[in-house]
Amino acid sequence: MNNSHSESYRDAGVDVTAGYRAVELMKKHIARTVTEGVLGGIGGFGGMFELDLTGIEHPVLVSGTDGVGTKLRLAHAANRHDTIGIDCVAMCVNDVVCCGARPLFFLDYIACGKNKPERIAEIVSGVAEGCVQAGSALVGGETAEMPGFYAPDEYDIAGFCVGVVDKAKIIDGSRVEKGNLIIGLDSTGPHSNGYSLIRRIFDVENRDLNIRVEQLGGTLLDALLTPTRIYVRAVDDMRAAADVRAICHITGGGFYENVPRMLPEGKVAVIEKKLLHKLPVFDLIQSSGRIPERDMYNTFNMGTGMCAVLPEADADRAIAALAEAGYPSRVIGRIEDGERGVELHE
Repeated sequence: MNNSHSESYRDAGVDVTAGYRAVELMKKHIARTVTEGVLGGIGGFGGMFELDLTGIEHPVLVSGTDGVGTKLRLAHAANRHDTIGIDCVAMCVNDVVCCGARPLFFLDYIACGKNKPERIAEIVSGVAEGCVQAGSALVGGETAEMPGFYAPDEYDIAGFCVGVVDKAKIIDGSRVEKGNLIIGLDSTGPHSNGYSLIRRIFDVENRDLNIRVEQLGGTLLDALLTPTRIYVRAVDDMRAAADVRAICHITGGGFYENVPRMLPEGKVAVIEKKLLHKLPVFDLIQSSGRIPERDMYNTFNMGTGMCAVLPEADADRAIAALAEAGYPSRVIGRIEDGERGVELHE
């Protein structure tokens, strides 16, 4: 790469040598994510991963892709770039584990107006941390410098992950029955959803968010930039302790959009709002924006980032296993017969 440079391209706003510098700076972060299946290193035209199918009779690959959305605007405003990559990983792997898959590897895509190697490496450090938490290898990625399309200090990030599950162990909701309980796993905050509304409510581009808010026990900025919780280990430990029959990731669309996705026809999820672990940040969002309660539950996770359905007899074991792994959870409702959907009761 030492001989690769173009003054003409640099004059047009793209510095290829900055890209090489960024790769050098991110190598130490990527090294943290290496797992047994990784073949080769970064820099090739494709990331290679050797699939270990030990104990898997009928492997099914499961893929997921997502970004972080306008939560990036807060990272830009705060000049904090080391956690947004965790969000990107979380949004992908949390979807993949809903069907019981184990995430294997991850790739990221970062587009920016100007490649600032130190900042790109900072972003990738968060991606690497997310991969470590998910037990997933960061096998590659792409940084695209796009002057004239993005402002010099702007960037966007998206990710893609692949997991594997034995076909006989896929979680698809088909075994959900009346009387099964719904376990809610606590979130860390809004995660990576609803930020267009949050930004409008708090005018984040024109307001100092570093002021301490007693209701939150810290600054609003800290509360809103808290990374999305990664539930990979939680699902592993929960499945080891209980017969998990359905899982949903509470993302964009909140409860009303996501909970029905894990249910079969003829079953309704009845959730008791008083049982949810509602975080103070959601009360602040609702009161500051005068948001109707139904809109809150149709936009945000309201303190519950993931739901799981299991037999009543397994609930205590599942909650205990989750607590031991560091994931607070609780029973938040049950399954009843009815038109597929969700009912939120007071």
